[in-house]
Amino acid sequence: MRLIETRAALDQVVERLRGESLLAIDTEAASFHRYYDRIYLLQISSRGDTVVIDPLGVEALQPVGDLLADPAVEIVFHDADYDLRLFDREYGFRATNLFDTRIAAQLLNEPGVGLAALLEKYVGVRLDKRFQRADWSARPLSRPMLDYAASDTRHLPELRDILREQLQARGRLSWAEEEFELLSATRYSPPDGGEPGYLRIKGARLLRGRELSVLRELFAWRDALAREADRATFRILNNEPMLAMARNPPTDLAALRAIVGVSADQVERRGRDILAAVGRGLAVPEGELPRIERGPRQRPDPALEARLDRLKTARNRLATQFELAPGVLCPNGTLEAIARANPATLEALAGVEGVRRWQLRELGAELLEALPHARADRPV
Repeated sequence: MRLIETRAALDQVVERLRGESLLAIDTEAASFHRYYDRIYLLQISSRGDTVVIDPLGVEALQPVGDLLADPAVEIVFHDADYDLRLFDREYGFRATNLFDTRIAAQLLNEPGVGLAALLEKYVGVRLDKRFQRADWSARPLSRPMLDYAASDTRHLPELRDILREQLQARGRLSWAEEEFELLSATRYSPPDGGEPGYLRIKGARLLRGRELSVLRELFAWRDALAREADRATFRILNNEPMLAMARNPPTDLAALRAIVGVSADQVERRGRDILAAVGRGLAVPEGELPRIERGPRQRPDPALEARLDRLKTARNRLATQFELAPGVLCPNGTLEAIARANPATLEALAGVEGVRRWQLRELGAELLEALPHARADRPV
């Protein structure tokens, strides 16, 4: 394993890797520690070598982007979704030719689809989990941390080969390849700006008026401080004590100390700022208190619910036959879309959003039979 810390060294490595037909890639971020998540380490393995790249030293990673975009190079990830979103957001990089070992394992009905479980089962390698929540933004990185990072890609080519062979043997390689093709379209999408952040806290929607006002002010204070310090928000203050303060607002430091989840250090360092945020929430005029807009309640649609129940029954029966988790064979969201569209033919089923070509081939006729008046006699 080599650590690449300069652009000149990166150029040399990438020039050599251009001749490879397969590369395994992984990234290390620091969302457990930082407010702004980004790629702090990048690992690349060919079948014979592994390099670890420090983006903080190299800075410009365009040569890596060129490798990702090269259709002649198969890029192997384990659970690529988050990595692809970070690559897209930070650098505008897109992957073209993917193999995701997590997706492959799901389509093979592996009981454990985590990388550690798969490597131990198929390659006989036990990963060291000491650094799963390490701060990858810290410098310098220790040698054990670098070795840990390298282990995430070093064995991926071999694991890919084993899983690909099993997919082919079970007639599911085309299923996986379609999923990989769809995965290559993954893009970063910013959080939905339509809903205030404080309402996304679990339990916030159970609060009312003044309680919401206090929570909103605490959330805004915490977010501003975390952003300025580039620290994960929970390292400033957890959600649970903020909810407790919204329900029973503390008025002094003694009351703040009594709240479960607020440490003595937090009271000492930030207690007065916390109380000030609570006070701002309590001072909001009655007419300006936040309200949760609740949409009109949808009327039950017995026919739709009946179609969905029939589709789930058919899907679950097929899942048993294919020895797959029902959600892997066909997620509930896709079944709901089918139930709403109520297609009468395979051609119409193919047009329902979320339906894969492999699902159409393997499940289409039986899913249509579960729908009233559907006909499976028209080819796609």
